[in-house]
Amino acid sequence: MEKHKESSARWWTLALVAMAQLLVVLDGTIVNIALPSADVELGLGEANRHWVITAYLLTFGGLLLIGGRISSAIGHRRAFVIGLIGFAVPSLIGGLAWSAEILIAARALQGAFAALLAPAALSLLATSFTEARERGRAFGVFAAVGAAGSAIGLLLGGALTDFASWRWCLYINVPIAVLVALGAAVIPRMPGVKQAGRIDVFGALLSAGGIAAIVIGISQLDGQKTSVPVVAALLGGGLVLLVAFVFVERAVDNPILPLTILTNRARAGSFIAIALMFLAMFGFYLFMSYYMQAQLGYSPLNAGLVLLIHALAALIGSMVIAGRLLGRVSPAALVVSGLLAAAAGLAVLTFLDAESTNILAIYLLPAMVLTGLGMGLVIAATASTATEGVAVHEIGAASAAYNASQQLGAAIGVALLNTVAVTSSTAYQATGAASDDGAIIHGYTTALTVSTGILVAAAILAGLLLRRRPSGSEHLPLPEHQTEPTHGS
Repeated sequence: MEKHKESSARWWTLALVAMAQLLVVLDGTIVNIALPSADVELGLGEANRHWVITAYLLTFGGLLLIGGRISSAIGHRRAFVIGLIGFAVPSLIGGLAWSAEILIAARALQGAFAALLAPAALSLLATSFTEARERGRAFGVFAAVGAAGSAIGLLLGGALTDFASWRWCLYINVPIAVLVALGAAVIPRMPGVKQAGRIDVFGALLSAGGIAAIVIGISQLDGQKTSVPVVAALLGGGLVLLVAFVFVERAVDNPILPLTILTNRARAGSFIAIALMFLAMFGFYLFMSYYMQAQLGYSPLNAGLVLLIHALAALIGSMVIAGRLLGRVSPAALVVSGLLAAAAGLAVLTFLDAESTNILAIYLLPAMVLTGLGMGLVIAATASTATEGVAVHEIGAASAAYNASQQLGAAIGVALLNTVAVTSSTAYQATGAASDDGAIIHGYTTALTVSTGILVAAAILAGLLLRRRPSGSEHLPLPEHQTEPTHGS
């Protein structure tokens, strides 16, 4: 009976973690399709509209290491609930936004609470499922939500924008977050880990500042008003801050990110693979949203329905394929296959131009299937590998580092690929060789060509780094009455 209760609690934990993961991932894209409508009402402008997405990804990625540390310190279940309630409040504010500045600020605040919620959720999952077969199934579900959530966000965003208002893309988070927070009462309690020494505030500031400087620097590359000294200062300053962060983490007794998490080859390979996957795919979501609505004349709902194909393929890739093969084949086989499948899907779209016909059947359908399968395989394998063999007192940091890799990749991807698209489109239009639509499509295909190359490079790196599995079996949860000292204590 006791064993049955423990098993039920684990699967209930999985359901709640999956819902929280859906909130976090969905909000990275749900406003994409709503952006044209929000732009008309609030006057965002072409140069600033991407900040509605980037502000969320920036605070999310920049604060994740802090969120992981807080989650370990106060207990993952408590952090989970606080993150959910905190996420709901700025969602309500964003829905009520009366100016572009309020909307962008609300999105930034959403990202800050997501930075606490995401590592808490992944830590709960990693400590609840330790047996190989159950772990494969659980991470398959987790990956399915992560991979399909972005596309589901676009579909839901389209439906809400068509039938209600773009504002409901933010309001919808409130009831979901509250219900999941109430359901978290049944998750088994895991006390916080007592931290020895001072909190690594300096390291936290260095990491957040470095990530922010790099993303903002990339976003300034708009091709027309670019200030080279400003961009160089931001990028160079960001790299200096991140290098300083590494030195600080090596020196302090209680680092916010124990470097042993990064020195494992397989784990490092997982972080790199997921970062580059998200870098490529978030540009894809943005371009497809605008292309289907502006150039093909699709309604927001119809554009979302096309992206539902991507979501369904992601479910198959993560739950049917990866969920069954995790633990039976090398993580490298799943990750490399997934990256190459996604690269093939993007490559199909690079052949689009203003004269293309039968676009849904010839271009969009195969692209959605291949990118969806690829996302499902990569997320399932990397999420499991990134948290496997990690000591209990470091699971929050490992979870945060994994999520930070995703969000940093996504934030850089949106800024960088939007810059490539705008710059390429402007240059092509200046030649007089194409119509306005032709120039815009040329910009998209150029950016997608860059994304394809990034995914191929990621596949090569993953193949080299993921040949070894993470060592150790320290991920088993401690009994409630025990705690474990932190690294270096």
